[in-house]
Amino acid sequence: MTQNCAGCADFQEKSGQLSKIIAKYKDTQGALIPVLHEAQELFGYLPLEVQRQIAQELDIPLAEVYGVVSFYTQFSINPKGKYQINVCMGTACYVKGASEILDKFRTRLSIDVGECTDDQKFSLDACRCIGACGLAPVVTINDEVYGKLTADEVDDILDKYEDR
Repeated sequence: MTQNCAGCADFQEKSGQLSKIIAKYKDTQGALIPVLHEAQELFGYLPLEVQRQIAQELDIPLAEVYGVVSFYTQFSINPKGKYQINVCMGTACYVKGASEILDKFRTRLSIDVGECTDDQKFSLDACRCIGACGLAPVVTINDEVYGKLTADEVDDILDKYEDR
């Protein structure tokens, strides 16, 4: 569920802050990546309006900005929830049932990969490998790591976060 950031109440204020971020890097070689990182930190994601502003103010094509945003997995064009769930789909996790765990999150939250719940509490993503193969299958929620999971444990984990 992508939101139109131009409709955000504080978009104009954040747009001004983004201009200051861009100005800080404008004359730096390779400015795009650090600008995108700080823009995502500011907005929570990188909607088209933000990408367009970055392209205009760095004087680079929008296609170049979008190409970088869509290439690197740390950038998102969709809003993220307060609790960002990442299900590792690397080989070890996949073989040990990560797809069933991912399906359980999808069903319980009524969202798909790359989406955010309507209340902005949870977002769901699948990632390639988080480097914890010995704990496979692995899920991270923000900075917490859950290893050796089964689909049956998903409800208990989500219940813990819903109470926060």
